[in-house]
Amino acid sequence: MTKPAAPKRHLPTSPFKAPATPASKHFALGEQVTHDVYGLGRVVSIEDGIAALVDFGSVQMRVLSPYAKMTKL
Repeated sequence: MTKPAAPKRHLPTSPFKAPATPASKHFALGEQVTHDVYGLGRVVSIEDGIAALVDFGSVQMRVLSPYAKMTKL
């Protein structure tokens, strides 16, 4: 099994345009979300750009930014 490739760096002296950076996801308190592993949940608290505490019913999990496996409903 191989590791995913690391993103390529853009050098400031490069004549080519820098690749677009993906927009970071922001969640609000009380917002319903779904997670690829834990399923349906509700945001309980937010730590500024670091993590979100999500209540998934049977368990509360601290999901770290960039929230790759979590989406808004």
